[in-house]
Amino acid sequence: MPPFEKLSIFYPMWNEEAYIERALAAGHRACNRLIERGDIGDYELIVVNDASTDRTGEIADRCAADDPHVRVVHHPQNRKLGGAIKTGFAAATGDLILYTDADLPFDMAELPRAVRLMRDYDVDLVSAYRLDRTGEGYLRTVYTFWYNLLIRTMFGVKARDINFAFKLCRARLFDHVELRSEGSFIDAELVIRATRLGFEMLQFGVDYFPRTRGESTLSSPGVILTILREMRELRSDLDGIEKLV
Repeated sequence: MPPFEKLSIFYPMWNEEAYIERALAAGHRACNRLIERGDIGDYELIVVNDASTDRTGEIADRCAADDPHVRVVHHPQNRKLGGAIKTGFAAATGDLILYTDADLPFDMAELPRAVRLMRDYDVDLVSAYRLDRTGEGYLRTVYTFWYNLLIRTMFGVKARDINFAFKLCRARLFDHVELRSEGSFIDAELVIRATRLGFEMLQFGVDYFPRTRGESTLSSPGVILTILREMRELRSDLDGIEKLV
C-alpha cells in the first residue's frame, strides 16, 4: 500500500492563460511518476481561478471536462493570493497537498524528491528554497533577503525562502492550522503557525525558473503594505499559543 493515499496539487491562478495547460501537464507527469514508484495511490490537480479576466477559467473548465483528475474552483470575485491559497487547501481531498504557482517556478520533477523526503524524515511540511535567485533581478533579490530576515527576527522561523511557492503539506496539519491572510503573507503565515504548533518542517534547494510571461505583483507597494499589516496581526494572534506536537 502506498505511504500516501492521494496527492492534491493546487494552482492559484489569476490571468494565467499562457501557463495553465503547461502547469497541468507538468503536474500529470510528476503524479504519474509518483504512482509508478508506489509513493501515492491517486492524485488530483486543482485550478483555483481567482476571477480571471482572460481565458484562464474557460481553459480550466475544458481541461476538467477532458480529464477526471482535474478540478476547477472559480472565485466570483478576486480574492488575491491569500484567498486563492485558502480555497485550494480547503478544496483539496488528498492526505498530501502541494501548493505551487502556475508559471512553474521549479522543475516539477523535484516533486518525487520532496515526497520521499517527507516520508523518510517523517515531517509535516516540506518547503523548497531557490538555489539561485539572480534571474529575477537585483531589487527583488534584495527585497526577499530583508523580508526573510524580518520573518526570522519577528517570529524565530529559520526559513531560507519563506515566500517560495513550493509547500508540500500533510493534510492533517490543517486540523490545527487556520490561515487568515488574504495577501502574499500567507506563505509565511503557514510556516509560522505550523512550526509554532510544533509541526516539523524540512527545507531543500531547487533550481529556480523566473516567470517569462505575464507580470508578478509581489513587490508592489500595495502588496508590501498588506504584508506588513498582516504580519503585525499574526504576531498579536500568536500570543499564548502553545505547541501541540
